[in-house]
Amino acid sequence: MFTNKGKPEGSSPSPTPSQGEPMRQAATRPAARSAPSLFSNDMKLKGSIVSEGEIQIDGKIEGDVKAAALTIGDTGEILGEVVAETIVVRGKVKGHIRARKVQLASSAKVEGDITHSSLSIEANAVFEGQVKHSSDPLKTGSAPTSPAPSTPTPTPSAG
Repeated sequence: MFTNKGKPEGSSPSPTPSQGEPMRQAATRPAARSAPSLFSNDMKLKGSIVSEGEIQIDGKIEGDVKAAALTIGDTGEILGEVVAETIVVRGKVKGHIRARKVQLASSAKVEGDITHSSLSIEANAVFEGQVKHSSDPLKTGSAPTSPAPSTPTPTPSAG
């Protein structure tokens, strides 16, 4: 009734990717994406924004922004901390940036520190601050910190 054409009996199955491979691909592949949330250039907001998706900001925000992916357009401006997997800056940011991948376009103006895994800065971009490479820049507390002051310990005197 059914025959196994082309494979002799007792032969091993053809090599397939490891069983863990599909899981690894699913974990690194982004979830089904919807269109990015748009914050147009005629909008101003005082407060923080948190999104699990992608955001494009063309207006002005006075507050922190956290998203999966963030694009700050030519007319966009953020005064606060910016945290995302990937950040593209074409406008202005005044505050700390933390992301795995940061791209400063030629029109970018950034005043603040950047903690990143990957950073690219195009010609004519303006950046004033410090840069810190981190294997996990999104981990809480990965902002640059100053070292703790050391205090000498008193030693008893022999007398």
